[in-house]
Amino acid sequence: MSTETSETLESKDSREETENAGALDEPIRIAEILDVLPHRYPFLLVDRVEEMEPRKRIVGLKNVTINEPYFSGHFPGHPVVPGVLLIEGLAQVGGILLMRDVEDRHDKLMYFIGIEKARFRRPVVPGDQIRYEVEVLHLRRSHCKMSGKVKVDGKVAAEAVIMSALVDR
Repeated sequence: MSTETSETLESKDSREETENAGALDEPIRIAEILDVLPHRYPFLLVDRVEEMEPRKRIVGLKNVTINEPYFSGHFPGHPVVPGVLLIEGLAQVGGILLMRDVEDRHDKLMYFIGIEKARFRRPVVPGDQIRYEVEVLHLRRSHCKMSGKVKVDGKVAAEAVIMSALVDR
């Protein structure tokens, strides 16, 4: 990877030093999410971001409806969100955290490169609101390790440690 790519996630100089504990003035809504992430329906798995401390932590939301395309086959008569999509949702929310302030983000992609300690605690079903909570564990050059929890009604539905890499498109 180029030096520029390697430094993209780490160096934002004094901007981070002057940020105000990361509180958002208002939620990050779908229009900005679509500008930050390359994902589109039906694979965009986050509707809004409620909290964010740049390069540290983020909280995103997804409203689950019966109209999700995967429910027709997972499982007919007993719809459950596939666990792998819960983990992908964590990765997407983590991608917003890492990519939002990357100036040349439209020339980059954030690849999901690893997963550890994935656990699925309870099913997520239509009508639930998913709360993705992601925290940066390690941030080095173009790679990041994050810990995430998927919560519904305050209870953990899934959790994992995920790794990602920033690459040129």
